[in-house]
Amino acid sequence: MRALVYDAFREPLRLTALPDPTAPPGGVVVRVTSAGLCRSDWHGWMGHDDDIATFPHVPGHELVGVVESVGEGVDGSWVGRPVTAPFVQACGRCATCAAGEGQVCPHQRQPGFTDPGCFAERVVVHAADTNLVPLPAAVDPAAAAGLGCRVATAHRAVVARGRVAPGDTVLVSGCGGVGLAAVAIAVAAGARVCATDLDPTSRARAEALGAEHTLDAGLPASELVAAVVEWSGGGARVGIEAVGSPEACRAGILALGRRGRHVQVGLLPPAGGAATVPMERVIGWELDVLGSHGMAAADYAALLADVADGRLDLAALLAPGDPVGLEEAGTLLAAMGESGSRGMVLVDPAR
Repeated sequence: MRALVYDAFREPLRLTALPDPTAPPGGVVVRVTSAGLCRSDWHGWMGHDDDIATFPHVPGHELVGVVESVGEGVDGSWVGRPVTAPFVQACGRCATCAAGEGQVCPHQRQPGFTDPGCFAERVVVHAADTNLVPLPAAVDPAAAAGLGCRVATAHRAVVARGRVAPGDTVLVSGCGGVGLAAVAIAVAAGARVCATDLDPTSRARAEALGAEHTLDAGLPASELVAAVVEWSGGGARVGIEAVGSPEACRAGILALGRRGRHVQVGLLPPAGGAATVPMERVIGWELDVLGSHGMAAADYAALLADVADGRLDLAALLAPGDPVGLEEAGTLLAAMGESGSRGMVLVDPAR
């Protein structure tokens, strides 16, 4: 099969041929029809994720495809069905999974990180009964790749962790893939949204998705916080940090109103420096500081209902233009650290 690989951290990505995978016991092989290019793939290529230990490595963790073959113990009726899967592939057997918290399974596997990813014509999904998510007919498979990571991650951060309600003021820090999805989901929930980003094009995309106000993330932190406090009338009710910046994390907490909630979604790898959390503010104002890490397959029903019913438009999150091929995806991945968000870039492994 055709696949995109890199031979070491920060080395050029190249197109190559690899053996087709076989379905493991309990797992399936999915023929990838669409994949999403996410900033987390860039973090992996940069060496910020110590789960990547085997080279050459296939990146990519957002996928949509069709089940092509099943392993021992998997119902054969999955073959031919369009599916997605969360980037956290839970084991389905441990106490954490039994409690319905597969997104933090201690035995999780992740395509594109611990395992070969979906920037290839085929990819393995482990523990299929736990991790496969069938796509309803009303959900366009071509636009659904982000359901594996950024859209599902944003949905859980906004709805389950942030508990955003109609009329809430929501600060979204970072207008990349997760941030733009968070804007759209918060707006759909009836919230007023302020979004920040360094890139004016990314801020414009947030406005097109319904953000009421946008701010240049390059402002001095004190000015940024003051602007959010003024806009929200005393501080945001909920903050979603979706860029993965220690400075944005701190500013986002300081921009909250009393008893507000900060949801940290953006990765904060040690290489980027430690985030200094203003605990005196957290204590004195009774702020909640929450982590959010993907979404378990069992929790996809509400998200899929929002998409199927038109409350969330996946197509509005896509970058303009046609899907890119694997070779162009490698070029775009390597440049992600220096470019603003175009929206969700789709990758077609057949191109």
